[in-house]
Amino acid sequence: MLNDTPAGEDPSGYRVMVEQAFTPLVVEARLEDDTLRSTGMLTGYYEPYVDVREQPDMVFSHPVRARPDDLISVNLGDFFEDLSGRRLNGRAENGRLVHYHDRSEIEAGDHGEVLAWGRPIDVFFLQIQGSGRLVFENGDQIRAAFSAHNDLPYRSIGRELIRRGELRRHEASKQGIEAWLNEQSEDAVADLFAHNPRYVWFGLENIDDPQLGPRGAPGLALTPMASMAVDPAFHPYGLPIWLQADLPDFPDWNGLVIAQDTGGAIRGPLRGDFFWGWGETEERRAGTTRSDARWIILLPQPLAQQILDSIPPA
Repeated sequence: MLNDTPAGEDPSGYRVMVEQAFTPLVVEARLEDDTLRSTGMLTGYYEPYVDVREQPDMVFSHPVRARPDDLISVNLGDFFEDLSGRRLNGRAENGRLVHYHDRSEIEAGDHGEVLAWGRPIDVFFLQIQGSGRLVFENGDQIRAAFSAHNDLPYRSIGRELIRRGELRRHEASKQGIEAWLNEQSEDAVADLFAHNPRYVWFGLENIDDPQLGPRGAPGLALTPMASMAVDPAFHPYGLPIWLQADLPDFPDWNGLVIAQDTGGAIRGPLRGDFFWGWGETEERRAGTTRSDARWIILLPQPLAQQILDSIPPA
């Protein structure tokens, strides 16, 4: 399964080890009409380089902000065991926990220390990607790592532009959206950004090893073309997944990835976000990744056997 080399010719014994330790199971999702779907939507993300300044000007006018002091995070598992792993973010108002401010309210106010100033389009896409490498005018770099979000729904501005008739579906890549934004007025850009109420805050981290990616949700560095964001409601972090998809520059790609991250738009058992890495090529590939993907999860033998034994006979 892992390659075309016969097990007896595997000098490292890697294939034999994996096949002895894991059982492959194809992931399928049941649709509303009770049919089974064996493929799901795969998109891509990357770590952008973002030019920033220490002080704002006419071009670098949008703040990259740190987590605000009034944001309250609640681990629901601390109160209800069956909600372990689920969290809520909000703010206190008259002794109650309520939704935090939306994007428009945050950008109109002062909700979080300013870490740097960037171009509005760059800062918006930095929030979409979840992390990035800030590049200052003197060449210094530092990582803006995901810190928190306001827990409001993520809404795609690409889909909104399609709905408005501004872009056709095949034009709504990151590159197509950015080209449209660059032709618009400041007010039109702000209006489109407000369609997505989710807002992301960051923390600064030194880039000790530029060959290591940002940390995923469990805290480990992401690996280009080997890490994927999943919905943790369906798949645990660390799960090995054999992925089959048509990727930019890699048609009919097959490879082993690890569930290592999540994202606001990643919902469902067959929804994934493929991490490409950093750089111009990776940005292009991430922005044009949109493919049906087939998932084969690799479960430890004892767990897989428990699942198989629980399935009633046909």
